[in-house]
Amino acid sequence: MVLALELMITEGSDKYIIENDGWTISTADYSFAAHFEHTVLIKKNGVEILGID
Repeated sequence: MVLALELMITEGSDKYIIENDGWTISTADYSFAAHFEHTVLIKKNGVEILGID
């Protein structure tokens, strides 16, 4: 099984809004935020990290 883990770290609110362009996501209080994405492969004998963006 392959999973894409998409983590969001925010300096302020954990609430979010989708901007008018329908794509951009911002924190509700417009605080700084960072997005991390990791792709992992779950195998019978362990886990393999496929990508870290």
